Amino acid sequence: MKKPRRHIPFDHEEPLPGEAAPPFPQIQVARGQPLWVFGYGSLMWDPGFPFTRQVNARLWGFHRGFCVWSHRYRGTPEQPGLVLGLMPGGSCTGRAFRVRRGDEAAVIDYLYRREMVTGVYRPGFHRAEIEGGERVPVLAFVADPHHKQYAGYLSERQVIDTIATCCGQRGPNAVYLANTVQHLDALGIADGPLHRLLQEVKKRCPEI
Repeated sequence: MKKPRRHIPFDHEEPLPGEAAPPFPQIQVARGQPLWVFGYGSLMWDPGFPFTRQVNARLWGFHRGFCVWSHRYRGTPEQPGLVLGLMPGGSCTGRAFRVRRGDEAAVIDYLYRREMVTGVYRPGFHRAEIEGGERVPVLAFVADPHHKQYAGYLSERQVIDTIATCCGQRGPNAVYLANTVQHLDALGIADGPLHRLLQEVKKRCPEI
């Protein structure tokens, strides 16, 4: 008898009125290969799914940046905030999680419900280097440059002004930035641009 697929609960954000979540993508893990998931934001410290190993990893070809408009959690439709996404170019150090064998379908389903509420990311496999120098394919959610929530390459002043002034259902945009930097420090992951950005935002929001 075929075992039912595991379901990992997630209290996710619903699409804004008039919008619908995109269709589920066909993400296939190569036969006999483990599923690795790459986290560059909150997934690093709050993955929400079972795993058997977690390590620091460097993803090549993309970097971490404030390139996604947030219309609800860190902003509003009238005054959108900014959240992190993966943008083309450079590299990004984050965390890679090896999914427990047999949980691949359930984890992909969970990640889709967590990350793809409005379809602003493109899930796909990319090469990353994990601790020890091994290179593995990782599932990463890269910002879709054709999506209406994609902010693209904003000037530093635009990013600072947005993060310092916007607020959504989960609180001020500035707190999102401060929490991200705090967690990166705790994980031993250096991100100079985010530290510099936080210093500038603190001049406007000293309470964070």
